[in-house]
Amino acid sequence: MKYKVEISKKAVKGLRKLPKEVKQLLFLLITDLQIKGPIQKSWHNFSPLGREKYHCHLNYRYVACWSCEKNEILIEVYYVGSREKAPY
Repeated sequence: MKYKVEISKKAVKGLRKLPKEVKQLLFLLITDLQIKGPIQKSWHNFSPLGREKYHCHLNYRYVACWSCEKNEILIEVYYVGSREKAPY
């Protein structure tokens, strides 16, 4: 099954501020989310954040957070940015 990944407006703002190499990592994560779904155990520090919310580290300083409703094929990336300001 292929998942559809959307990026929220807030995440797009965070994306614009990322260094180029971190943006590339985010695009790799999005590709993995499309192919494998919301559970990404191969990504560094992946963990569930509670009810259908997840996060992982893109590198030491930056993280991505996403959500996926149970039995849905839509994944929403709702935060991309520094881990200090992450909403968890």
